[in-house]
Amino acid sequence: MENKTTRLYFIDAMRAWAILMMLQGHFIDGLLDTAFRDGTSTSFSIWKYFRGITAPVFFTVSGFIFTYLLIKGDKTGIQNPRVKKGVRRGLELLFIGYLLRMNLFGLLQGKFYDSFYLVDVLHCIGLSLLGIIGIYLLAQKQKKYSFPLALLSITALLFIFEPTYKTWGFSFLPNAFANYLTKANGSVFTIIPWFGYAAFGGFLSVVFTKFKNSKYLYSVAIPLFAITGALLILFSSDLFLIISKWTDLQLFANIYFNNYLFIRLGDVLIVFSVFMLFRSLLKNRTVLKIGQSTLSIYIIHFIILYGTFTGLGLYRFLNHSLTPTISILGAFTFMVVCTYTALKYEDNKEAVKLRLAIVLRFAQAKIEILAIQVFQISKNQFFRFLRRVGLAKN
Repeated sequence: MENKTTRLYFIDAMRAWAILMMLQGHFIDGLLDTAFRDGTSTSFSIWKYFRGITAPVFFTVSGFIFTYLLIKGDKTGIQNPRVKKGVRRGLELLFIGYLLRMNLFGLLQGKFYDSFYLVDVLHCIGLSLLGIIGIYLLAQKQKKYSFPLALLSITALLFIFEPTYKTWGFSFLPNAFANYLTKANGSVFTIIPWFGYAAFGGFLSVVFTKFKNSKYLYSVAIPLFAITGALLILFSSDLFLIISKWTDLQLFANIYFNNYLFIRLGDVLIVFSVFMLFRSLLKNRTVLKIGQSTLSIYIIHFIILYGTFTGLGLYRFLNHSLTPTISILGAFTFMVVCTYTALKYEDNKEAVKLRLAIVLRFAQAKIEILAIQVFQISKNQFFRFLRRVGLAKN
């Protein structure tokens, strides 16, 4: 993807759009007074609908970018250096996901609160990357179409059977593991069905890689994505109702009554078509940097809004208390602050890491000196006690 002739700039722009939508969505949803959450309001309904597009787009784009990098080289299978990098990245996202939910005050008391074990977007994306790697390795000895077919099949199966497995409580599992599969304990996201969007992004990536040098790629992809997306949004629910009547299976009727996964998949395809259509206008350096800095933006937004480590975030002090006007202005300011801070960090990442390493080494040295002093004092006190009771000589 470093090659300018093959870099898909519109994907970075989509990721930038998705992270900015997430920032304003989390801010307004967390701080807007409940009195103004009027379902009959057209503006609020539009905002709510578009907010619902953010996560599907983010998961799909994450799967797309990761798979694009995974399959672009000459080496395949376990010899592919992207496999090792991908495993490291997936585990890193899982670690950061838990780190952001850690409460420092509880940790000092030796406690891990239940919220620490809740699963969020970073956990699911990290696990999704590991899942895509697993499928990639398993498909290497099969036909070339096995990998994209497996990804597409997983999306279909996870989306179709969602009405069934969403009722499962997974109570036989410890909460730390069950939280990846059910929202019953408070998890925001679960690996099922959200892995379906990442897998679909991986499938699209394989297709784009195959036809990336075709002069007809966008001429075909833009209308195809737009039409398919519109069909999913407008007619997928009715299709499942028809299938339910034909097969007499309640599963398809249940999809009809809550068909959010396929409708959101249609939204994702529409968003893809729009960004592809305007791809020549989406090469602004700042926009692309935002798209490439989503992890830093996410971490900073989490710290400011939810108060990572201390719990002293905006959410604690302004929870559901702002008017619409203040919420909109605050959301805009919040987006600017988080994005600006993240970009500054990215520009000075190496210097920040160096300074942090120096601070940690200094702290480690001080702790070692303190430990030696404590040991010496404890040893002296111990021998003084032994001498007092006559068990040791002066």
